[in-house]
Amino acid sequence: MNHSSAEAEPETIEPLRYLKGDAAAIETELLRDYKFGQQQLIELWGQASAVAITKAYPLSALSKKQPTVLVICGPDQNGSIGLVCARHLRIFDYEPTIYHPKRSSHSLHQDFTIQCEKMDIPSLSYLPTEQVQLINDAYNLVIDAMLGLEADSSNIKEPYSGILVTLKQIKIPIVSVDVPSWDAEEPSQDGINPEVLISLMAPKKCALNFSGKHFLAGRFLPYDIQKKYELNLPDYAGTDCLLEL
Repeated sequence: MNHSSAEAEPETIEPLRYLKGDAAAIETELLRDYKFGQQQLIELWGQASAVAITKAYPLSALSKKQPTVLVICGPDQNGSIGLVCARHLRIFDYEPTIYHPKRSSHSLHQDFTIQCEKMDIPSLSYLPTEQVQLINDAYNLVIDAMLGLEADSSNIKEPYSGILVTLKQIKIPIVSVDVPSWDAEEPSQDGINPEVLISLMAPKKCALNFSGKHFLAGRFLPYDIQKKYELNLPDYAGTDCLLEL
C-alpha cells in the first residue's frame, strides 16, 4: 500500500481576497475580453441576489401576512441589479415594491424598469421619510440597491442622503446589494446597518468587518480571471449560484 499520498504536505488554503480597486477592472475585462454583456452580468447578479434573499428570509419565516419587500433602486448599475432582483423575487412569490428616487436615462435601466412594470410590480412615488413607522408596518424588509461601487460616499447628495437618514431609523431588516450604501473601501460608523450583505463576484474591502449574514453571489467568473486577481473564492456546493461566507 502506498502511503506517500497520506504523508503529502497538507494543501494551504489561501484566504479569500477582499477587493479594493479591482472590481471595476474585473468587470471591464469581462465585458471587453470575455465578451460578457452588461445586461447579462446585471441579470446574473440580480437573480443571485434574489436567491440569497430567499435563503436569508424564506417566505415561511416572514413576520407579516403579506410577503412584502421594499426595493430601493439607485440610478446606476446597482439600481439595475435591484430591479432584476425585484423581478425574480416576484417570480419566487414575494411581493416587491420598487422605490426609484431618480429615474435613470440609461436604456438598460429603462428596459429593466419596463420588465418590472410588465410583472405588475408596483412603484412608490415617494418614501414616507417623516413617518418611518409606515415603512416598518408595510414591509418585511428593505433591499438597499442604491449606491454601488461607483458612488462617492463622502459626497452623497439628495435624494439619497435623505433616504439613508430614513433607513438608519427603520426597525425592519436591511439587505444591501454588493456594498452597503456608504463605501466600498471603509465601513461607515454612522451609516446604515444592514442585517444581510450580498457580495457580487468577490467581497469588497468594506465587508471585512461585516458581522451580519454575508452571501457571495455570482458563480460565473472565468477561472483565468479568478487566478489573475488571486480571488481565492471558496467552493460552491453542488449547483448553487451563491454561498454563505
